[in-house]
Amino acid sequence: MSIEFFSKYKHKIVDIDFLKKKIKRKKVVLCHGVFDVVHPGHIRHLAFAKTRADILVVSITHDKFVSKGVYRPHVPHYIRAANLAAFEMVDYVIIDHNKYSHSIIKALKPNYFAKGFEYSAKNFKATEEENIIVKKYGGEMIFTPGDIVYSSSKFLENEKPTLKFEKLLVYMKVAKLSFNDLKKIIHDFKKFKILVVGDTIIDKFTYTNLIGGQTKTPTFSVVKTKEVDFAGGAAVVAKHIKSTGARVSFATLTGNDFYKNYLINEMKKNKIDLELIVDKSRPTTIKNAIINNGYRLLKLDTLDNSPIKRSELLKFKNIIKKFKNHAVIFSDFRHGIFNKETIEVLAGAINKKIFKVADTQVASRWGNIADFKNFDLITPNEKEARFSLADQDSTVNKLTEELYGNSKYKNIILKLGSKGIFSVDRTNKDFEKHQGFSLDSFAENIIDPVGSGDALLSYSTLAMLSTSNLLAASILGSIAAACACEKDGNTTVTPNEVVNKINFIQKKLKLI
Repeated sequence: MSIEFFSKYKHKIVDIDFLKKKIKRKKVVLCHGVFDVVHPGHIRHLAFAKTRADILVVSITHDKFVSKGVYRPHVPHYIRAANLAAFEMVDYVIIDHNKYSHSIIKALKPNYFAKGFEYSAKNFKATEEENIIVKKYGGEMIFTPGDIVYSSSKFLENEKPTLKFEKLLVYMKVAKLSFNDLKKIIHDFKKFKILVVGDTIIDKFTYTNLIGGQTKTPTFSVVKTKEVDFAGGAAVVAKHIKSTGARVSFATLTGNDFYKNYLINEMKKNKIDLELIVDKSRPTTIKNAIINNGYRLLKLDTLDNSPIKRSELLKFKNIIKKFKNHAVIFSDFRHGIFNKETIEVLAGAINKKIFKVADTQVASRWGNIADFKNFDLITPNEKEARFSLADQDSTVNKLTEELYGNSKYKNIILKLGSKGIFSVDRTNKDFEKHQGFSLDSFAENIIDPVGSGDALLSYSTLAMLSTSNLLAASILGSIAAACACEKDGNTTVTPNEVVNKINFIQKKLKLI
């Protein structure tokens, strides 16, 4: 599917005002639905409807109001509309910005309103209100004949559509964003200075060989072959940002131990300004993964999750208050720096002109992304968002709406793991007000997904500073996350890797 495909049929995708002028004194039949996957049942339905009138209009439900399934629709309304417009039998397509079909019926007043066989007399209650509206102006409800029900949901249960590159292309087309634009945005990153505040985690990988098991107890016996350390947690966020050429200050907390010196050396090597607060009463946080033949047998943590002392909180506050540049990122792993009380103090110290970003990545602790009030960008994962709202069941669109009610974020990139992301811009009045959009994961060969959220956080923040465009930020953040997934260990993602991934996507779309 290419841009040419959408351009060829876009003349059929119209708004209600245009359509009312075009259908005067003509017999019209209206079909309405989601049409997430167009299948034989839909084609039969549309073909039957066309036989009853001169003009066949199909209205489709806007993404925002699709509630069948947590991650539905799988196909964005732009693509769903183009798919239907491509049929010769379909004269016009409307994207309905309402939850139900009632407004479209009242505005259009079609001679016939066509529904599938499953909505006929036996299930008439489901269409009772629509029938009342149609009869009121003198129209008629009609139903596709037959006894077979074809359901998009049934098709989707068997296999999800793979449209990640097509979805990307459509969103970029609507926003007038090109792949060259994305590459130029990356080159702008070097002009920014960022303060990262958060928990340092030393990610230790202990590689082993299995030498047997005990006969008396179910205990693995392994021999250590090597150890590799990475400066992880908020430290790798600072490293990602520095790798783009931007300037970075990093405020964090460690114990007075070997890994304090390891962090100092790592930050010095990466030319990151370190604002280090040392607490002699606690260890530096270490997460040691015991690995055998690619499998993680065990994770052994060294940490103290107790809240930081009042004196340490004031030091962090002063560091933040003195920062006068472009963005402050709170990278929260709930290992002492951030909790409900400290977040309020630290957020209050940020200069009002500075772009505020918050991310929570909570594995073994309780965190709450809703504690970060009025931030310009938040990037929680789905589990954390659901936990903060005690909501296990809502669609991701509804979930982001509820979270907005609690935190009043301006932009959100909701991380959905292997399913990609769902983003919402609450400020942009031009790009479909309050409309969310989804992007699938761009990872091709997943080796280690740990740390992908850090890469997304880093690149999306810089892109927002450069463009104030959440779509551009979401795309670059997602591509950086994909690059991180394709590498072993929590290592930095470079601009060259992101550009190479963009080139790969262009080749997939046959654009280069």
